[in-house]
Amino acid sequence: MNYTTLPNTDIKVSKVCLGTMTFGEQNSESDAHAQLDYAVEKGVNFIDTAEMYPVAARQATLGLTEKYIGTWLHQSGKREDMVIATKIAGPNRGMEYIRKPLNFSKHNIHEAVNNSLKNLQTDYIDLYQMHWPERVMNMFGQRGVSNIDAQWQDNFFEVLSIYDGLIKEGKIKHIGVSNENPYGVMKFLHESEKHHLPRIATIQNPYSLLNRLFEVGLSEICLRENVGLMAYSPLAFSFLTGKHLNGIQPTSRLGLFPQFSRYNNDNCHKATKLYQDLALANGMTLTQMALAFVNQQSFVMSTIIGATTMAQLQENIAAFDLVLSSELVKEINKIQAVYPDPAP
Repeated sequence: MNYTTLPNTDIKVSKVCLGTMTFGEQNSESDAHAQLDYAVEKGVNFIDTAEMYPVAARQATLGLTEKYIGTWLHQSGKREDMVIATKIAGPNRGMEYIRKPLNFSKHNIHEAVNNSLKNLQTDYIDLYQMHWPERVMNMFGQRGVSNIDAQWQDNFFEVLSIYDGLIKEGKIKHIGVSNENPYGVMKFLHESEKHHLPRIATIQNPYSLLNRLFEVGLSEICLRENVGLMAYSPLAFSFLTGKHLNGIQPTSRLGLFPQFSRYNNDNCHKATKLYQDLALANGMTLTQMALAFVNQQSFVMSTIIGATTMAQLQENIAAFDLVLSSELVKEINKIQAVYPDPAP
């Protein structure tokens, strides 16, 4: 396992981050514990979760993912060996059953942190992230130009001040953003520098062979400002395993949750077929090529992988031993030029 450091800290994190959004929906508590045991055995020390998990989110299962991680931490005694990241849910996505109003007020942030601490059975969270911005903006596959959110008022300073208090209390150690754009990242960085407030260490955004939009704007910010990308959906909701090329598998995530249509369109099918042919011609699976591509990008701090079976988890972790040649990357880029970012 290769490791890097959480930006501007001395915390060592594995280049593989175990994503857990299936825990509590597609995976039972025993499944979750088995995955955690295997990941740790292979050197993974970085776990990502969220208060709204599992996915697909619903009131009946709210918090189960964190709770399964919490029971594993308690039983294994490995809390001090792990770097735990979780996220507060934001507005504009429904889920009012989490809390009302679902915004980043001081009361809500404190409530969310305390709930996560309880679920995770821990006294502190290593990395606390905002799951998506409070303001309305393009995310989760939305395209086009829309009117600016006139209802939202700039509260970057206020939010950072709240996190500053939580850090001083010892409840969280570092902060990050997720599903953010260049404007939001730079505003957070500017306000933290201007007012000597906590600095965002990470951004968790989608990045895969089917969605390379991060390379435009955000990648330069990460490299110049030392913000680490936690790349999520590197396999595009399992589309980049190739298993859906002959039709969506009914027991897969895309089959069980058809509302996640971000990766299921005609150009995704066409691009994925070309990527699979390229991978096989170079003696590897599409899964291996897709994960290796993400892992070797200079702005990627850690890649979040998720699995519903142990076999998937084993293949995913093993893929990080591969390094793609410059010639193969050139061929990948040729496909990207024909079908650019079909799953934004």
